[in-house]
Amino acid sequence: MFALKGSRYVTHWPTLAEAGAAIERFFASGVMKLKEKLGPINWQFPPTKRYDASDFEAFLKLLPNTIDGRPVWHAVEVRHESFGTAEFVELLRSYRVGAVFTDKGEFPQIPDITSSFVYARLQRSSKEEESGYPAEALNTWAQRACAWSQGKVPNGLEAVSSPKRKPPELRDVFIYFIDGFKPKAPAAALALIKRFGQSPAEYPQ
Repeated sequence: MFALKGSRYVTHWPTLAEAGAAIERFFASGVMKLKEKLGPINWQFPPTKRYDASDFEAFLKLLPNTIDGRPVWHAVEVRHESFGTAEFVELLRSYRVGAVFTDKGEFPQIPDITSSFVYARLQRSSKEEESGYPAEALNTWAQRACAWSQGKVPNGLEAVSSPKRKPPELRDVFIYFIDGFKPKAPAAALALIKRFGQSPAEYPQ
């Protein structure tokens, strides 16, 4: 599956409620030709974009849940601290839109489960590390991925809102390595994949 980045003509529109035509153009551009290989679409907002509840909800209403009978998954990557509120998390839950989690310190971290999947962008790959991330960090991310897949907020990450009252449900988890020292991103991804199917006691140290 392939995750796509939504158009900047949408996410950088001054008033999100007016971005309907730009959203339609994005989906008419050939995106749906990926068919079953289409993964989540990441709508990444600029760091200057502040949380405006009514405008953001108007944007969420514009996002199509299906196109030509095919489901479309949406995630939002917000990068202004004003989004780090329980109100925002509950808004995403009401529309079943994912909150992109990033380990980049200057952006809000929202590990809460808000949709049928979890989307994480890990951005601290290092040139000095053979696998981009230290083994201990990769072990932690493997454990976190497993917790997310079970519908739980991982240990060591502070939820922004209260968990859903319903029992946890299984989730798809999408993890991407990006930024930091980018040439190490493939090595980090492969090292993380090797840990899946192992017990924590078998993880490399």
